[in-house]
Amino acid sequence: MYLSPQETADYLDLSLQDITRLIREKQIRYLVVDDDIFINANQFTLFLKERDKYIKELQDYLNTPLPEDIDVKDED
Repeated sequence: MYLSPQETADYLDLSLQDITRLIREKQIRYLVVDDDIFINANQFTLFLKERDKYIKELQDYLNTPLPEDIDVKDED
């Protein structure tokens, strides 16, 4: 499945400027057809999986309750 830069930005929840920068820096693969740029969406599978994993780990960390009584001793 090939997407335009704007569709790719929406798909990855990034700004169009970020996608343009990644294209310019040759960090993502793309095709040029009649002066139109197309990006293969399958190359972002690992990125999306890792991002979802990171978001889940962050939410788990943020949802972990703080201990009631932190026993901190001054060792001076």
